Amino acid sequence: MTGRAQGQRTRLAVPVFLAIPAAIAMAFLVIPLVGLLVMTPWGDLMGLLGQEQTQQALRLSIITSLSATGIALILGVPLAWILARVPFRGRSLVRVLVLLPLVLPPVVGGTALLAALGRRGIIGAPLEALTGITLPFSTTAVIIAETFVAMPFLIITVEGALRGMDQRFEEAASTLGASRARVLFRITLPMVLPGIVAGATLAWARALGEFGATITFAGNFPGRTQTLPLAVYSLLETDRDAAIALSVVLLLVCVIVLLALREQWLRPGAQR
Repeated sequence: MTGRAQGQRTRLAVPVFLAIPAAIAMAFLVIPLVGLLVMTPWGDLMGLLGQEQTQQALRLSIITSLSATGIALILGVPLAWILARVPFRGRSLVRVLVLLPLVLPPVVGGTALLAALGRRGIIGAPLEALTGITLPFSTTAVIIAETFVAMPFLIITVEGALRGMDQRFEEAASTLGASRARVLFRITLPMVLPGIVAGATLAWARALGEFGATITFAGNFPGRTQTLPLAVYSLLETDRDAAIALSVVLLLVCVIVLLALREQWLRPGAQR
């Protein structure tokens, strides 16, 4: 046997003390998904998805998640650019605050939104007094909650893309007399477009699957604030098959998102 073949065999050999817990971990992650697919009433799937409550939740989820993604793009890309390119005191603290919604319990996020934008909140109270606008328990509240939890995914993805790009192209354009705005829109954004698309896709998927902050800040009212995850929660008590059908829809969306982003996120050594 050649040295190369021996090296390959050595690399492929997996110690038993690693293989067993690895297999258990894989089973732990996969078996619940298999159980969901096995319990899915495939023959009645289209009928279950065609129910009025399901259709309302689906329409609302599409509208609110796309709206949240749009807001995240408008507000998050500039913040990502500042974090990646502008050195300033407190940048680490700003980044921590940006990432906080990723680790914050969703119900705490919803409570924080109530404290800020609720009828007695530090912003919500004067807003209602001046304009009569009440944000909690409305479709707008759903969009706000989804944006709050989804925007960090876009920011960290775009910031990583900006940090990883070759800045010599921007420097060359500036040297030739291009303005900052021209460099940004003609050089920077096109070069990091894959990162922006990946971040937007992740943000959309996160917004689509948001539950805790939404139910806390917006409530669970069919046709107004009940998104797909909230509909699953409600249907588990009344129509288990419909709840499973909606769960499968959300599962398929997640699989499609991961497959779409596999080149950027799932390949070993891929740049982030």
